[in-house]
Amino acid sequence: MQELIGALSLASIYVLFALGMSLTWGTIDILNFAHGSIFMFSAFTAYVALQSTSLSFFVVLLIGVVVGAAMSLLTQVLAFEQIIKRAKDKRSAEMQILIGGIGVAIIPLSIAQHYTKSNPFGFENSSFQVTKITFGDYWVTNVQLITIVLAAVLGIATAWWLRRSRQGLALRSIGVDSEVASIMGVDRRKLALATMAVAGAMAGLAGILLTYSLGAITPESGDTLLVKAFACIILGGVGSTAGVYLGSFLLAAAETVVLTQTNGLWVDAVSFGLIFLVLLVRPSGIFGRKEVRRT
Repeated sequence: MQELIGALSLASIYVLFALGMSLTWGTIDILNFAHGSIFMFSAFTAYVALQSTSLSFFVVLLIGVVVGAAMSLLTQVLAFEQIIKRAKDKRSAEMQILIGGIGVAIIPLSIAQHYTKSNPFGFENSSFQVTKITFGDYWVTNVQLITIVLAAVLGIATAWWLRRSRQGLALRSIGVDSEVASIMGVDRRKLALATMAVAGAMAGLAGILLTYSLGAITPESGDTLLVKAFACIILGGVGSTAGVYLGSFLLAAAETVVLTQTNGLWVDAVSFGLIFLVLLVRPSGIFGRKEVRRT
């Protein structure tokens, strides 16, 4: 039972991080390789702010969300939009966006590495204290509980928005056929900016919650989580909200089993192993389709 609680908490972090990636990849065709750096730098910004003053949990969380959304928007406007304008076709644009995302990711990573000397950083000066909530022989921390609730609420809200709201349906139409969507009056740029902002905000939120949960992260933590997010998305299927949930829980459960039953050295290999296995058995993912129509 205690292992299940830990796996559920870890899966919730994966959901918050991977959901944003899946959203941009499955609708506006942007696979953002800077997503991991946005996750890390949002937490790093809060860490720097805490060096001069003590902040509450809500304020730290707000810093992470705002910084994540702002970084993602800047990446879209200054990098990805410029690439799309100059690319000769869609395929070359996608490849250049991948490379551009890697280039963008190095900037915040280098800043954080220089400031921290590549050492772990946390929120020691925050007025918020991580505490355990016990029930019988089991326990859960207040941060884990908050993470699980937020992942559930935001995931359900995202799925509802995509399937029920006018803007969500318009966004899904871009994923199916952007040219037809544009002819029908869908403002792709406006929706793309909104989608990138939401994805960045989720990454920033995940960065803050994971830092509180672990006590500290490193500047390279975002790169590690990026690989795990790929595993979650590919397991569930690109563009599927339910798939992100399932993929995240399967990965977290597998990692928890490996960590508790072995010496833990093979935990990171689980991500690559699951990606390879799913690509062999069902390339489109559990909830994906043979002919992928991003929705």
